[in-house]
Amino acid sequence: MPLPPTDPEINLSSPGQPDPAHEARPMSVRSFGMTDQGLVRETNEDQFLIAVLSKALGIQQSSLAQAQAKYGDDTGHIFLVADGLGGSPAGEEASALAVKSIENFLVNTLKWFFQLKGPEKENVLNEFQDALRQADASIFSEVEQHPEFNGMGTTLTLAYSLGANLFVANAGDSRCYLFRGGELVQMTRDHTLVQDLVRQGLVPRAQIDRLDRRLGHMVTNVIGGYTPGVRVEVHKAKLEPGDVVLLATDGLTRYVPDEQIAATLQVEPDPKIACQRLVGQAIEQGGRDNVTVIVARYETFAG
Repeated sequence: MPLPPTDPEINLSSPGQPDPAHEARPMSVRSFGMTDQGLVRETNEDQFLIAVLSKALGIQQSSLAQAQAKYGDDTGHIFLVADGLGGSPAGEEASALAVKSIENFLVNTLKWFFQLKGPEKENVLNEFQDALRQADASIFSEVEQHPEFNGMGTTLTLAYSLGANLFVANAGDSRCYLFRGGELVQMTRDHTLVQDLVRQGLVPRAQIDRLDRRLGHMVTNVIGGYTPGVRVEVHKAKLEPGDVVLLATDGLTRYVPDEQIAATLQVEPDPKIACQRLVGQAIEQGGRDNVTVIVARYETFAG
């Protein structure tokens, strides 16, 4: 079932003319991620990744007394969660393979967009669409070598920030949220049967929970699965000091309401403690699924 056309721009900025200084405003990032098997599942099929992208110069020899490495001023931040499909062959292997594929893409393929101006921003979105498609291809390549893994798949949601620019790519129902000024905005859309029906106007939103319980939580767009060709959704937004970016698998979002997630982020400024509290809340609701959470808080750079 095809996804609707994606409008990638998430407009959370204040009204008025864009502030050119905001584009280059340096911000520090504090982040933490954690994953938990839960109380019911026999294995943990979730994976997560927090990584920093930077320009680096490795010095092998020099007549000058200096450090062995020099790093550029620009630093990008990558956050990623993946949820292997429960009940499918090798869900844990699928999510791990997807994460490794993304890591290889970042190191060997991604063009290093450290100066984001004009159309280069759109190129970043294209690059990450390619990254998820390569992850999809890597899973089907693995299945060719191991036919017993046929059907293995995973959701994947990725967020990349550089300065005030935030880019998000996803397939499946793992989510990315932006929390600002007490408001929690879901940047991604769930690729599930019920949500697809809602987007097509065939089901009223008021019936989402009832139909989800009746039909089962069926994911309609994943990396891997039985049909090659993942459909990658992309979004972008401007970050401001005080923003929090949250990535989570459905082990959190199906059992902890958005209002409770927002309240936790509002009162807990430490990303590690916020993660621990959110995971704990999912466990308190029965821990029926693996749960993975990443919290990244953006603040005015004090250096």
